[in-house]
Amino acid sequence: MSEKPSVLFVCVHNAGRSQMAAAYLTHLAGDRVEVRSAGSAPADSVNPAVVEAMLEEGIDISAETPKMLTTEAVRASDYVVTMGCGDACPFFPGTTYLDWVLEDPAGQGVEAVRPIRDAIRSRIEALIAEIDANAAAS
Repeated sequence: MSEKPSVLFVCVHNAGRSQMAAAYLTHLAGDRVEVRSAGSAPADSVNPAVVEAMLEEGIDISAETPKMLTTEAVRASDYVVTMGCGDACPFFPGTTYLDWVLEDPAGQGVEAVRPIRDAIRSRIEALIAEIDANAAAS
């Protein structure tokens, strides 16, 4: 594979789940994977409880800002991981789509965000293994 695989994480507000997933993938895969995140209706800022929960893992996402989901971002991605955005994501053949059912951390305290964060981390670890296996097979 000549270019590195790219992953786009999508949730409605791009303020919690998709931000945590993007941060974990960047942290755990390093520069082997191109990482993006976006929302179908982006919030003004990242959820403070999400920022705090990720800081506990040694990952600072306080400088991140929610971004609007674009067709171009989906088209440019090898993997699109949706988290509760329903049918807001455009579909392109040849792209791998994954839908992760995760509780929305919006309006929750850090205690409620931790189990969501941990679930995302384990899914990211599995995703990295899948990406690496596909890269090795091509």
